[in-house]
Amino acid sequence: MISVNDFRTGLTIEVDGGIWRVMDFQHVKPGKGAAFVRSKLRNLRTGAIQEKTFRAGEKVGKAQIDNRKMQYLYANGDQHVFMDNESYEQIELNEAAIEYELKFLKENMEVHIMMYQGETLGIELPNTVELKVTETEPGIKGDTASGGSKPAKVETGLIVQVPFFVNEGDVLIVNTSDGSYVSRA
Repeated sequence: MISVNDFRTGLTIEVDGGIWRVMDFQHVKPGKGAAFVRSKLRNLRTGAIQEKTFRAGEKVGKAQIDNRKMQYLYANGDQHVFMDNESYEQIELNEAAIEYELKFLKENMEVHIMMYQGETLGIELPNTVELKVTETEPGIKGDTASGGSKPAKVETGLIVQVPFFVNEGDVLIVNTSDGSYVSRA
C-alpha cells in the first residue's frame, strides 16, 4: 500500500479493480476542511483518462508493472507479433489495444511491453523515434523564413506537420507523446 501523499508522475496504482498510471496530481489544502489530493489517472487496460480526488493520507495499492524489452517483428492480420530478445518468446497484441502506438512502430524496432501479473497491458514507446518521409510537397526556395509548416506523411502512415525545408526521403525525429516534429535526424 502507498499513501496518496507519496504520488508522483508515472506511478502505477490499483484503484477500483483497475491498473492506473498517475499522469498528474496536485495537493490541495483548502482554508476550510480537510486536505485532499486531486489526480489525473490513465487506465492502462483501456487507455481511459479519469480525474479522481483522494483524501489526504488515503492508502491505495501499488501495482508492480514489469517492463520487458521486446522487438516488433511483423503484423499478422490484426495481430502484431513481438519477440523477447532474451528468451525468444513471442507474444501477439491485438491492433485495437495498440492503435495509437502503431503510428510510430517500424519492423525490428525495440519497445518495452508493460506486463502486470502475466497480463500484457500495452507498449511503452521511446520518447522519440526516427521516421522517413514518404510524401510531402516540395519546399519553395525562400519559404523557410516565414516559419510556417506543411504536412508530411512518414513511412508508418502518420501525418506530421514539418517545416518547409523538409523533403521526401528525409529522416525525421518525431515525438511519440503527441506526434510532433522535433528535428531532422
